[in-house]
Amino acid sequence: MTRSQPRRARGTVGHANSALNLRLTLASFGLVIMVLFAVLAFWAGIAWLGVICAILAVVAVVDLVVIQRRRAARHREEPGVKHSLFE
Repeated sequence: MTRSQPRRARGTVGHANSALNLRLTLASFGLVIMVLFAVLAFWAGIAWLGVICAILAVVAVVDLVVIQRRRAARHREEPGVKHSLFE
């Protein structure tokens, strides 16, 4: 089992468990949108919605950190290999 995959996962280096680059793109998009929605909600005076959007933005940041750590581990295992968005 490689270090870039979570333990007990069925994926291998040859057959990845998830598309990390696609997850990175989607998490980045989610972060930008949730920050924008949080700012708009606080500006409109809907504090509860702003708090929910801010919490979801924090979740997106945590997901980005996890994804980057897995991508770094994959890069250490396969130096010089370029992966497309869907790999």
